[in-house]
Amino acid sequence: MKFPIFMDNHSTTPMDPRVLEAMLPYFIEKFGNAASRNHQLGWEAEEAVENARKQIAKLINCDAKEIVFTSGATESDNLALKGVVEMYKEKGDHVITCMTEHRAVLDTCKALEKRGIKVTYLPVAKDGLVSPDDVRKAITDKTILISIMMANNEIGVIHPVAEIGKIAKEKGILFHCDATQAVGKIPVDVEALKVDLMSFTAHKIYGPKGVGALYVRKKGPRVRLVPQIDGGGHERGMRSGTLPVPLIVGFGKACELCQQEMPTESKRIAAMRDRLQVQIMENLDECYLNGHQTQRLPHNLNISFAYVEGEALLMGVKEIALEPRRVLPERASDPAAPTQPEHQLRVRRGRSPAHGCQGNRAVLRIGLHLSHAGAVLRVAGAGRGFGPGPLLHPVRARQVHDGGRGRLHGQADGGGREAASGDVSALRDGKRRDRLEIRPMGRTLILKALHVWQACRGEIGGKDHGL
Repeated sequence: MKFPIFMDNHSTTPMDPRVLEAMLPYFIEKFGNAASRNHQLGWEAEEAVENARKQIAKLINCDAKEIVFTSGATESDNLALKGVVEMYKEKGDHVITCMTEHRAVLDTCKALEKRGIKVTYLPVAKDGLVSPDDVRKAITDKTILISIMMANNEIGVIHPVAEIGKIAKEKGILFHCDATQAVGKIPVDVEALKVDLMSFTAHKIYGPKGVGALYVRKKGPRVRLVPQIDGGGHERGMRSGTLPVPLIVGFGKACELCQQEMPTESKRIAAMRDRLQVQIMENLDECYLNGHQTQRLPHNLNISFAYVEGEALLMGVKEIALEPRRVLPERASDPAAPTQPEHQLRVRRGRSPAHGCQGNRAVLRIGLHLSHAGAVLRVAGAGRGFGPGPLLHPVRARQVHDGGRGRLHGQADGGGREAASGDVSALRDGKRRDRLEIRPMGRTLILKALHVWQACRGEIGGKDHGL
């Protein structure tokens, strides 16, 4: 059994063995350059690239010639935004995006602002969704591009992209969508969504790292871009550079597998996610779901734990690979510079119950997949009891270290003054500002979650792979 157990599938995913198997021949046996048109090795490489291009295009319902290969979604975002702005600068100088976009978009917009481009950063509602009406209101006669992600990489909400695409079409404005977290996890149809450019990558869908794609519409309208990399005219002149054939083959295979397995696997993992959420929120106090209740990715679960720091939550659970977030009390944020992952939990308009916390709170982003759940969860939950007991123990701020077997120990600050346990209400009312030490909470929470995950896996069924 290998540890840690990986539950951070928004950041990356393990490669599917079938993807690796498809890639291997193109490292040694079929090592040709896809741009070499005068011998068999080059022809084999080109054929493999074009086959992968078709597999990828089929997943998002576009023509294979509309797929431009890049090094990943970050490059795709840069090419889309910068390429459009430079190509259509005579038509306007205004871009619309959202405050909760990935940094690949936000940082690119900040770079464009330094070139004199005006950027409108739209807020989101308390459920994390951007409003199509806000998009419509933000449009000016100088707007040349709208860029809104399809699914959020932190809280997993799925934006109303089709509605925004309709507005963009009505106004004759190009529409870019960062669909990195959505492609392969939920159905994506560029025609139905009316997007003109779409960014996504392989390593989020059990493919290799280092290769991504940008969908570029070729008619209705034909989208033109100024290339950001020169030197060879590859990829219809939009992105020069020798194509990484093995990675592209893996990308294509991953998309093919998603096409085949997404309908059943997404339903199964969504059911597991829902059971996990219910058990955590029924058994622990001060837990709040971040984002929309239903309009979210099937594998995403983002929960706030009031009065707890994320790093402390995970200190006693080294077997689990999760992504903690430390979110401070709500405060005004600079809409032009939301550059950290936590900004996606701060900029929402309105307040949900999760925001009543007057102290710090931990946020865990859980990204599930099914590939190794069964055996791992049986080991993780074996012989453990999950009886009732105090989960939070408030203490004075102090250094904490792992005492082994799920216990955290520490040396108290000053004179070793320790607050009375069970004083969470005083913290909640703002009368106390002490840091919370988690004694059994971290391990108890995760082991409870894993126990539930194992149980619902048995009820729902599963395979040794997943989305």
